[in-house]
Amino acid sequence: MKTTYIRLTIATALLLGIYSCKKSEATVSDYELSTAADSASVESSDNISSAATMSIKDKQFIKTANVNMEVKDVYGATISIEKSVQELGGFVTHSNLQSRVISEDTYNTSNEEAMLVKKYQTENTMQVRVPTAKLGELLTLINDKKLFLNSRIINAEDVTSNIKYAEMEGKRIKKTNENISELKTTKDKVKMSDENMSKENQQQLANLDITDNLKYSTVDIYIKEPKLRIAEIAITNSKNIDNKYKFNFMYDVKNAFVEGFYLIQRILVGLVAIWPIVIIAGIAFYFYRKNKSNKKPIQADKE
Repeated sequence: MKTTYIRLTIATALLLGIYSCKKSEATVSDYELSTAADSASVESSDNISSAATMSIKDKQFIKTANVNMEVKDVYGATISIEKSVQELGGFVTHSNLQSRVISEDTYNTSNEEAMLVKKYQTENTMQVRVPTAKLGELLTLINDKKLFLNSRIINAEDVTSNIKYAEMEGKRIKKTNENISELKTTKDKVKMSDENMSKENQQQLANLDITDNLKYSTVDIYIKEPKLRIAEIAITNSKNIDNKYKFNFMYDVKNAFVEGFYLIQRILVGLVAIWPIVIIAGIAFYFYRKNKSNKKPIQADKE
């Protein structure tokens, strides 16, 4: 009996030891998993600013961002960013992709051909809007496209008081409208009612703007390539073509002869057109000569 009791005690102790070891192993495993999860969370949060992801109870923030960076391929980065914005439920409001030409030179390679060499830099100015809850995710995706980050500005404007003020203004306008409705109908009542309605419309528009800006964050993005690109475009040797037809001796002599003949014709036609003046001038010249010839003999007789 005593031996049986001892055996049961030893078996119980062994079971408790095994259970304790397993529990200890499980606890360590759970701790490691928890630590790994916390580490992953920290690494994820390090990629974006807290201003883009913070959420504070009883606070409302309008979030905006401005990113200026250099990328390997502007066109490829543009397509990727626009696709990411669409997948996150946002939309693009502006995209101005252009190549800024730094220099442009033409080199003649033969009598017929030439090479136009352009040095240019591609850039894009974008504006996108994305759900505010997805702002941090979008900034992380944009950051993955960079070669060099020039600047990144994130703003979180606290508009809690603005919203409270808008609510109070709405109640005030509603109360004013009720007071106006109790007045007798006069020109002044119509004028006050119209002015109050205008204020109500403005307040509703302001509320819509705030609601929209709270729901969607605006992100301005400027991307460019750090190095110049070179484009080589085959063109016609226009200078040689110009020289080819610039001067033709026989053709120019013939044209000069024809132009001279036309000049004589124009002079004759012009003289015919002013024939009265020519006749009057001829008559005047005739009498002048005649009068001059009559004076010469008189002077000779006096001598």
